[in-house]
Amino acid sequence: MKVLLINGSPRKQGNTNTALTEVAEQLKKQGVESEIMWIGNKAVRGCIACGACKANGDKRCVFGDLDLTNEVIAKMGECDAIILGSPVYWGQPSGQLLCLQQRMLYAGGANFQGKPAAAVCVCRRGGASAAFQALQMPFQMCNMPLIGSQYWNIAYGREERQSAEDVEGMQTMRTLANNMAWTLKKMHGIETTEAPEREPWTPMHFIR
Repeated sequence: MKVLLINGSPRKQGNTNTALTEVAEQLKKQGVESEIMWIGNKAVRGCIACGACKANGDKRCVFGDLDLTNEVIAKMGECDAIILGSPVYWGQPSGQLLCLQQRMLYAGGANFQGKPAAAVCVCRRGGASAAFQALQMPFQMCNMPLIGSQYWNIAYGREERQSAEDVEGMQTMRTLANNMAWTLKKMHGIETTEAPEREPWTPMHFIR
């Protein structure tokens, strides 16, 4: 079992990576392999609705040589689940991650169908729930079971790696990982428990 985590932040070691790393480490504890793929700070081309990916029938976007879209599609042929992580810009996910998501699901949807998916968003203050919803909606159109947590998959931080100080946010990431691992094990006929394991809740607010 393997989960592909995509870091959609232009900052490779920023707060999005901190949140995804927390997920990856917890997945490892649950016996599930993972890979964090950084799509970087280069432009990802948007879909132009040319339809060539459907005409050629090979699960590839014809513009794939310009960015990592086809690489992600190919990786999902070998992975069992996917998690997209993004910072919040203007109440939305990063532009390059949205472009990637739209093209990879349309051109390579066969490699995604039926596989569990989740979104993770990190923000300074607000807009995370809107960005989170935007990333989740395309998965729902591709017959992909959504994996949740004890709260929306959100963490807070401004300075690099500051989201690690969001105690509840990091617990939310671990709970997401536990839920993802449990779901994958159930799908593979491995897990026999009736529910995923739970940590005692560690609520946190940001009044200082």
